Amino acid sequence: MLRPAFLNGISLLKKYGYTYDILILPDQLKYTAEFVIQFPDQRFVIDHIAKPNIKQQELKDWEKDIKAIAAFENVYCKVSGMVTEADWEHWQPADFNNYLEVVTNSFGTNRLMYGSDWPVCKVAADYGQVVNIVKDYFSAFGQTEQQAFFGGNATEFYNI
Repeated sequence: MLRPAFLNGISLLKKYGYTYDILILPDQLKYTAEFVIQFPDQRFVIDHIAKPNIKQQELKDWEKDIKAIAAFENVYCKVSGMVTEADWEHWQPADFNNYLEVVTNSFGTNRLMYGSDWPVCKVAADYGQVVNIVKDYFSAFGQTEQQAFFGGNATEFYNI
């Protein structure tokens, strides 16, 4: 993501009104700030909450890096892909709460958006299970925040 040819391509996106989904792994997250700082007017979204290692409950480094990237107001976060990073056969809804806490506290409800990761999620869960993880978590939030998370933020971000 820091190679000149790639950066040149990213530099053209805003001109055409495009956003960019950043699909990365946790070890790449630490380079993302260096990447996005070069494009303060470009809208980015961290896809799949940067795919933390939920199976091993690794949180510390991922959390630090998520907080750093959330400092950029032009960066959103898509809550998706969590079940595929957990133990496919033995995950429990509570396995995701710490990760949901981190992204919610870091990005706020105005820069988070729901994504199902369907059909990829089917290796570990069906769509109903995936959506219920976040529905249960966000049930403690107000109706306005829930509507923003489940559609409003994506509509605004992608200009649709």
